[in-house]
Amino acid sequence: MLLVIDWSVAGIKTLQFIMSFSILVVLHELGHFIPARWFKCRVEKFYLFFNPWFSLWKTTKGETEYGLGWIPFGGYVKIAGMIDESMDKDQLKLPPKPDEFRAKKAWQRLIIMIGGVVVNVILAIVIFIGIMWVWGEEYLPAKNLKYGIVADSLGRKIGLKDGDYILKVGDVELRNAFKTAGQIIVNEAKTITISRDGQESQIALPDSLIRQLNKSKGEDFVGIRFPFVINSFGKEGNAEKAGLQKGDRIIGIDSVSTPYYNEVRSTLKNDANKTVTVKLIRNNTDTVSVPVLINKDGKLGAFAEVDLSKLGFVLETKKYSFIEAVPAGFKMCWSTLGHYLTGIKQLFTGQAKASESLGSVISIGGLFPGVWDWQAFWQLTAIFSIVLAFMNILPIPALDGGHALFTIVEMISGRKPSDKFMEYAQMVGMILLLGLMSYALGLDFLRLFK
Repeated sequence: MLLVIDWSVAGIKTLQFIMSFSILVVLHELGHFIPARWFKCRVEKFYLFFNPWFSLWKTTKGETEYGLGWIPFGGYVKIAGMIDESMDKDQLKLPPKPDEFRAKKAWQRLIIMIGGVVVNVILAIVIFIGIMWVWGEEYLPAKNLKYGIVADSLGRKIGLKDGDYILKVGDVELRNAFKTAGQIIVNEAKTITISRDGQESQIALPDSLIRQLNKSKGEDFVGIRFPFVINSFGKEGNAEKAGLQKGDRIIGIDSVSTPYYNEVRSTLKNDANKTVTVKLIRNNTDTVSVPVLINKDGKLGAFAEVDLSKLGFVLETKKYSFIEAVPAGFKMCWSTLGHYLTGIKQLFTGQAKASESLGSVISIGGLFPGVWDWQAFWQLTAIFSIVLAFMNILPIPALDGGHALFTIVEMISGRKPSDKFMEYAQMVGMILLLGLMSYALGLDFLRLFK
């Protein structure tokens, strides 16, 4: 398994993940640190990543130790007089000191506890505004698909064919062909409207489709059909040696017509260790036939151009001024949260399975592109910031939301939970969270070995 991993790609993904995760954790913890200092609480530690037994780096400024841990599952600020993941009970045996968390008023403690979530929401909105302002929205309308779609296994199962155009998902126009599967999942669509050979028709979607799309992450549903125009050559095949050239467009293999990339790939799978006649168009005018020995893996040794704009597709971009980007950024933030909540709901309705949808830092890191892409980096960082905010505000002991809930109950009832109760609640919450993290990590290792 380790031999087939592209370590350069894995390294780029890992670097992007660490950078994104570090930004989110540091700013989240600052959301606790700043109001704690405003209300004159003593902050003993501020850490990126967890540091049981030892730290990779640490320094002390004033009364706070700042450091870098070695377990990349989060971070923390240790506020004096607060029962947290450090489970430091010694200070709780003494009467509260004026600079301890437990000595502060309930409303002050509530602000300290929800500060991290607030910062994550603000960060997501700011990033989305920046994305809209700098890059805008690029999309590929269904009408601009020059050759229609490629129907993969799930697509063919529901009745789609290569060359179809998907016009609507449910009653909503498909604005971006890149997000067909995602729009079906989020809208929980029951139908799609297609155009085939110039005729519009509607296809009913089976109830099981959303579950299957969630399981496969939409990867075996539909793709974009495009011609195989040679962009470069690899060492694993004989294409360049046989005389194929950059810019050649492959239109046939032996007697089989293969005008599109997916058809070339599927045809060559059956031709391993065989010499085939590759028919192609050169210089947009000449038709040429070239004999090529296909390698043992059924590969030609030529890579196709995948930049759709270079293949004549018209991608549309909506640009925003800064003033226009502000409401667009807010809208994208709430839309992202809505999509995430839909995914959570589908776990409870059976349209998604936890064992297929949950993932640890390995899955999260795998979402980053294999090349450095600032737009993708910031978009994923904003999405993760919203997810982090939502997860932390859940009313679970050991999370910010659990502490906030107990504080709100105290403000309403006038009775503060005992330190012993908070200690046990923290332990239960930590066990639940560690169990969930271990489960997610185990799922990722199983996927890797599969």
